[in-house]
Amino acid sequence: MSESEGDAEGAGTRTRLILAALPLAIFLGLALIFWTQLNSGRNISEIPSALIGTKAPWRDLEPLAGATKDGAPVPALTAEPGKGKLTLVNFWASWCVPCRQEHPVIMALSKDPRLTVVGVNYKDGSENALRFLGELGNPFSAIGLDPVGKMAIDWGVYGIPESYLVGPDGTILYKKVGPFDDRSLKEGLYPAIEKALGAQAPAG
Repeated sequence: MSESEGDAEGAGTRTRLILAALPLAIFLGLALIFWTQLNSGRNISEIPSALIGTKAPWRDLEPLAGATKDGAPVPALTAEPGKGKLTLVNFWASWCVPCRQEHPVIMALSKDPRLTVVGVNYKDGSENALRFLGELGNPFSAIGLDPVGKMAIDWGVYGIPESYLVGPDGTILYKKVGPFDDRSLKEGLYPAIEKALGAQAPAG
């Protein structure tokens, strides 16, 4: 074997070794990134949104026919319910188990006089949605149907339940992915309300 042939064979061996090791290196790099995120102490449900600080992309949605609150029909969701008010927009569905777990919290938030709570019924059936609200109560002052998820796409929804706090001027102030719990209320939503209104967050 000539020297040039030996060099070529050695180069080929090194290339094969590099190619063989590449998937392992990529895997280890990704594993390190995931491990760092999990151990950062950051609440991964508080996913930042590119829409925070921008105007809410409202759509005029069809109403949930038959939905009532305090004996009165609930109107369709448009930009109107949020004009001049601090508004919590909750994306939910009857088939969503975490939505059912979260619902008592949304009911309680609907009694907060500082907030208007509206709902977007996501990829659901009207009968199922009505049954859900009939069983658990209706916290929403307006409900819109989003049967194919167009509004959810506009708002950058990751997965439901998902909630957005919208300021009186129509600006998105806060986003919560997943169901609210005590921690996310105390560390996320309540401070956002306090900041928006310049008021004390409720104790609890």
